[in-house]
Amino acid sequence: MTIIPQRAPTTPDTLAHLKHHAWRIRRFALRMGEVQGQGYVGQALGWADVLAVAYCHAMRLDPANPEWEGRDRFLLSHGHYAIALYAALLEAGVLPEQELETYGADDSRLPMSGMATYTPGMEISGGSLGQGLAIGVGMALALRMKGNPAWVFNSMSDGELDEGATWEAALSAAHHQLGNLIALVDLNKQQADGNSHEVLEFEPLVDKWQAFGWHVQRVDGNDLAAVLQAFDSAMALEAAQPRVILFDTLMGKGVDFLEDREKNHFIRVEADEWQAALRALDDAYAQGAQ
Repeated sequence: MTIIPQRAPTTPDTLAHLKHHAWRIRRFALRMGEVQGQGYVGQALGWADVLAVAYCHAMRLDPANPEWEGRDRFLLSHGHYAIALYAALLEAGVLPEQELETYGADDSRLPMSGMATYTPGMEISGGSLGQGLAIGVGMALALRMKGNPAWVFNSMSDGELDEGATWEAALSAAHHQLGNLIALVDLNKQQADGNSHEVLEFEPLVDKWQAFGWHVQRVDGNDLAAVLQAFDSAMALEAAQPRVILFDTLMGKGVDFLEDREKNHFIRVEADEWQAALRALDDAYAQGAQ
């Protein structure tokens, strides 16, 4: 008998479980960052709550068979967030924990930028920003035509809102009434060239996405209860329209001295600070769990 993996139901214990998963995802990311001494760790810390809900609650997947046809698809459009997704794949059991130490090494399945040909569970090779949503539109349309009920989640950065291809894809998704597509946008307000609003102002985002025909929610991306509710609401919606959740997040979330850094887009941390970051994260989790 074939056992079909099911999405996790929402229970009174769900939030506590997700807090634990989010903490572990952050720990995995910091440990991988320590291996290389640098990386996009600030994004991983800020995006961990969203990843915890996606991989440990909302999505249906088979860790032993990452290419199972019935799986929900998670597209990492912002390929430089690979360290964050690896941490989620480790937590979900798709990747074994012992591979963590190979992060960024030659011949590793965990390269520093996401590549689908290397990593189980990595659906696309992201990195050329603004491409993921267009791929997600095609994938969601194909799944619907095949009668496959799987969801497509497109994880993307606020910097990708500067790309015209993103908005062309948004128009296409609404035109085709893709109710199986959910865009997850990380509004961390930092890009390589500076503050996101200074690089290219994109507000008012709720009004813009609504005008493009999407169902829109905007929540605090580091409030797990709000993130959980947003996912559940998006997936319960019966309307034949794409959904987008805009998450306001804090770079470096969970490690106080990283939260306070003015620039967190790409972090270089002194050797002794990695263990300090892990201790700060553990202390914050322990205080929050009491």
